[in-house]
Amino acid sequence: MAVPKSKISKAKRNSRRSHHALGVTNWVEDSNSGEAKRRHHIDLKSGMYKGRQVIEGKE
Repeated sequence: MAVPKSKISKAKRNSRRSHHALGVTNWVEDSNSGEAKRRHHIDLKSGMYKGRQVIEGKE
């Protein structure tokens, strides 16, 4: 059974976890409707992706 030799301080533990924070999502303005949308995602209102109709949009 693995047992640590010494206590890990809170600073050492927290500095290791410094990269665990969530990143900021990138929002852009939609060229068709002008609303904010996430990049590389289908616009669910219109059903458009990269200028073409992919799915049936919600009305």
